[in-house]
This record gives sequence, structure tokens and C-alpha cells, in this order.
Amino acid sequence: MRENEIAKDVVNACYEIHRELGSGLFESVYEEVLWDILLEIGYSIKRQVPVPIVFRGKEYGLGFRADFIIEDTILVELKSVEKLTAVHFKQAMTYLKLLDLRLGLLINFNVGNIGEGIKRIANNL
Repeated sequence: MRENEIAKDVVNACYEIHRELGSGLFESVYEEVLWDILLEIGYSIKRQVPVPIVFRGKEYGLGFRADFIIEDTILVELKSVEKLTAVHFKQAMTYLKLLDLRLGLLINFNVGNIGEGIKRIANNL
């Protein structure tokens, strides 16, 4: 399955980044470095993708943005927070549904062990 191959590459890149840079940096730093690594691998990536809200047939552009969409297949949401909370998971799941994607990765770099900061989120997968 293509989603799993991409997810594996993203996770491996996150391990590299976390090993070299550690935790405690701004989300934007991790986003820039991850973006660069994934481009080097050769992935097609959309960054800061607008997430439209449709209500009663009308589309609203309210400023929601997904961090990455890789190969039009996987959502990647990055955080650098003390702890992931329920709202982070709900946000990622909502983005998956609105963008009609099946797999997302929610990644928190502000952890001692990056393995604890990477969460897979499935939407009807």
C-alpha cells in the first residue's frame, strides 16, 4: 500500500531530524527541515494546504491549513507542544475527512523520544 511506504519515509525522516536537532524548537523549524528531506527523497508535497469548509453547499475559506499533503495521499500535521491533546487528534481527523484522505500522521517533535510523538490516524482505512 502506497500510504504505508510514504508514512515509513516520513517517520524515518522525523527520527533523523529529532536525533540531530532534538526537541524544543518551533514547529516551523521542523516543518522546513522535514519539507526539505521529503523533497530530496523525491516526493510531491503540498505545504500549508487550505482546508475548505463546506456548509449547505457553500464553501468557506476560514484559514484552516494542513501542514503537508504528500503525494495527494497522506496528511502530515506537525506540532511542537508539551503534550498532544484530544483537540490535536480531532483537528487531524477533521482535515482527513474534509480533504477526503485515508491516512494522517500527527507528529509532535517536543518529546524526549520521537517514537512517542508520532501518531497514525486513519479515516476509513
